[in-house]
Amino acid sequence: MGSGEKIGERRRRLPDWFRMERAKGETYSKVKNLVNKNQLHTICTSGNCPNIGECWNAGTATFMILGDICTRSCKFCSVKTGKPFPVDKNEPRRLANAIRIMNIKHAVITSVDRDDLDDGGSGFWAEVIKTIREVNPEVTMETLIPDFDGEESSLMQIVKAAPEVISHNLETVRRLTPEIRSRAKYDRSLKVLKLLAEKGSITKSGLMLGLGEKESEVLEAMDDLRSVGCKILTLGQYLAPTMNHIAVQEYIPPEKFEFYRLIALEKGFTHVESSPLVRSSYHAEKHVNS
Repeated sequence: MGSGEKIGERRRRLPDWFRMERAKGETYSKVKNLVNKNQLHTICTSGNCPNIGECWNAGTATFMILGDICTRSCKFCSVKTGKPFPVDKNEPRRLANAIRIMNIKHAVITSVDRDDLDDGGSGFWAEVIKTIREVNPEVTMETLIPDFDGEESSLMQIVKAAPEVISHNLETVRRLTPEIRSRAKYDRSLKVLKLLAEKGSITKSGLMLGLGEKESEVLEAMDDLRSVGCKILTLGQYLAPTMNHIAVQEYIPPEKFEFYRLIALEKGFTHVESSPLVRSSYHAEKHVNS
């Protein structure tokens, strides 16, 4: 990360423009209890998302399947790393029932990486999508998927299940990818998004800012995403989950996020979410018809 702060160095003080909504109220408690009762995982809690208050207060959540232990160890992510437990075959039904009880209209699903599985977990992903649809025929879905090592057969399992939006995050610019992502590669992620778009899927990707990237590199990443048919883009401020993760190099001001939003729209993205607190699933229900 150049001459900036490294892992384990003192966290920087959050700037005044960060205003996170407090987690409170009856709806928040209902979501929390339902998640716990059904033994479900969410990226909201596993990923220390700053928007958990806003989303859970509104009765929405981003569910995480295939357990809560990842086989990769990206330096920006707070999800646990290690040897995952065996796949829970009852998870699809529990998740589908929770979505029904919560009366969710647009479900966002993500997962840990499961490099221990032959297909990376893509078959299980397809089963989850199918089961959610069986229990909730009117629900729309966004699936935030791993790269499945770029294997076309695995990616086609998701395409055939036909969620309304398929998301895969580039996470950062090309130069910083080897330092902060584990096993994932910049060009492989572009390959994944290209294949999905060529098969007719609406594709979405996201970048974290504040890791030391340059403006020219962000614009280059936008061009790379557009070149592979990506339609939806999210840009948000990176926040170090713990002192053991890559430190924030810079807090990007809201006006810079707005600058990037306008540039991204000019480049042809159909929908752009760009502000400090934006995360991959932020306002995801608005992206279905992009």
